[in-house]
Amino acid sequence: MISPDRPAGHGGPVRRLAGTLHRRPRLRLSLLLSAPLLWLVVAYLGALAMLFVAAFWSTNVFTGDLVKDFTWQNFQDLVTLDVYRTVMLRSVMVAVLVTVVDGVIAFPMAFYMAKIASPRAQRWLVIAILTPLWASYLVKAYAWRVMLANDGLLDWALGPFGAHGPGYGLPATVMTLSYLWLPYMILPIYAGLERLPDNLMDAAGDLGARTFRTFRTIIWPVAFPAVVAGSIFTFSLSLGDYIAVKIVGGKSQMIGNVVYDNIGVANNLPFAAAVATLPVAVMVIYLVAVRRTGALENL
Repeated sequence: MISPDRPAGHGGPVRRLAGTLHRRPRLRLSLLLSAPLLWLVVAYLGALAMLFVAAFWSTNVFTGDLVKDFTWQNFQDLVTLDVYRTVMLRSVMVAVLVTVVDGVIAFPMAFYMAKIASPRAQRWLVIAILTPLWASYLVKAYAWRVMLANDGLLDWALGPFGAHGPGYGLPATVMTLSYLWLPYMILPIYAGLERLPDNLMDAAGDLGARTFRTFRTIIWPVAFPAVVAGSIFTFSLSLGDYIAVKIVGGKSQMIGNVVYDNIGVANNLPFAAAVATLPVAVMVIYLVAVRRTGALENL
């Protein structure tokens, strides 16, 4: 019943606001996303902006204080000094190798899960792949250190064949990082292959297509964006990693180790910021390059 002293359709401020939001879905969406976007701009993009600005500062060699004057010296050192060029190339090489190894291992596993295993087996396989992600990063890395040590588990397993493990170094780093990031490659490929209709492969077989041609013309075009999506995870995580290199890398260094050492021991924050901008730049270039493949829609 409408009150005689209040006109029809009139409500309180809350009711009017609710009506406005109901009539304007874009305004409702903007208000809903405003807090997360503000946090993203301030905490993430703001931190990246400060990192980029600090890369053009320098450090007083006598006092260790920051000198907030614009200089290209940090980037010149990265380009001209052989040791840093070697570290950059080594980091990219390790990231590429980890991505390739994970791709080779992940594709057949994801294909079996998506197209061969029963629905019940699929659920258990997904759980099995996710389970290592629940364990601590350090626990898994030190487990590989124990296995790769001299007279460790890998030496024991290869001993009867007259071989031994790689020990600590770049091969151990690639093996450890490949294990750590493998689920991030399997899951996107599995999700991509699940969208492939089974009747397409059946039709290809009925039309006489052999296995390789079916893979090349039907399976791979659908799976390729998912493979690229997985590579974004494995490549970026490997490029910026420094803990696994400290644990199993021996004397090898990667970009993350240079950043860590310059923040801690050397106390040269501007040079560490300059080094840290390189993985960001590499990933931006990589994301721009793969944007047309549809990989970003598979993330």
